[in-house]
Amino acid sequence: MLRSVPYAWRQLSQDRLKLFAAVMGIAFAVVLVFMQLGLRAALFDSAVRLHRGVDYDLILLNPRTSFLARTQPFPRSRLYQVASNPGVRDVTPLYIKSASYYYDASSDNHETALIIGIDPSQSNLSLTGVADFLDALRTPDTVIIDRYSRKEFAASVDAVLRGERVELQLRERHVHVLGAYSLGTSFGIDGSFITSDLNFRRVFPGRPAGNIDLGLVRLAPGVDRVAVQEELRRRLPGDVLILTQEEYVAKEMAYWNSSTPIGYVFTLGAIIGVIVGLIVVYQILFSDVQSHLAEYATLKAIGYNDGFLRGLVLRESIYLAVLGYLPAFGLTLLLYDQAANATQLPMHMTAVRAALVLVVSILMCAFSGWLAMRKLHRLDPAEVF
Repeated sequence: MLRSVPYAWRQLSQDRLKLFAAVMGIAFAVVLVFMQLGLRAALFDSAVRLHRGVDYDLILLNPRTSFLARTQPFPRSRLYQVASNPGVRDVTPLYIKSASYYYDASSDNHETALIIGIDPSQSNLSLTGVADFLDALRTPDTVIIDRYSRKEFAASVDAVLRGERVELQLRERHVHVLGAYSLGTSFGIDGSFITSDLNFRRVFPGRPAGNIDLGLVRLAPGVDRVAVQEELRRRLPGDVLILTQEEYVAKEMAYWNSSTPIGYVFTLGAIIGVIVGLIVVYQILFSDVQSHLAEYATLKAIGYNDGFLRGLVLRESIYLAVLGYLPAFGLTLLLYDQAANATQLPMHMTAVRAALVLVVSILMCAFSGWLAMRKLHRLDPAEVF
């Protein structure tokens, strides 16, 4: 069996052009799998950036809320009911709604931005840059902009970062951009602004003052979070959900995974990549087996068994898997970097994904090798010669 190692490599590398074509075909399939898995991970990671950038133990939301950028309001009075629980330290409202963003007030061209309203005196946001502007946001018609918004917001972001005075229009309201904070985009959010709760109402004047979108609950130290959650669920009516941060994150991910076609498309793309790799490797190895039947027959005639021949083809498939994976990995790193810069999505390689795709590549090639070597089981040296 050990002697099959050099045999496998010599046989595989005999035709360098065929080997190069095989490696490129496998690399293409591996890159396709990497990109689909990377985009799928970016979908979920970007969708919960804000969820993880807020400090809370429990959160209140309307049961009809589908995802972050499409919240449904509920009465602010629910926060007062929550605050009466002895285990609750504080409660904070959060206002979220999409609005038209005009960088040039003289133009009709606009983008859709997410507007986040907070109470500057009791902010739960731990996003980089927010704390620097909490006092300044008390000034009427002031906002801060996400520095990692998409390129449609780049003119505003760049001007703010250069220290210039930036005035823009949100819906019908003209606002002054004080500075920038760090959040990032998602598949449902192109850019975002943070402002005070009072300024939020100025941007959305028709919105009832008693409605809020999310209620952030922080508990006193040492309090049992699950016990408080169950108590609040018993006391409050069914017009609000009470979730932990983990449950809220899972709810958001479930929406993007099952309620939209995006998660399905990325999963399907990864499966197609594996199928492409299977076909490419099978064609290469089957052709190799066909063209070397005389050599295989000779090996069987002089005493080598089927196990030796299977090991030889299996090693060929593993060589192809590794040779195809290495350039695919390097190319994927470049593509991830380009995609992250172009979209501001969290596209980055992880050790788990790199190892997973390597294992998938080896299994893909090994399975193709197993399919290609079936002819060897029926090989009779007498028929070949």
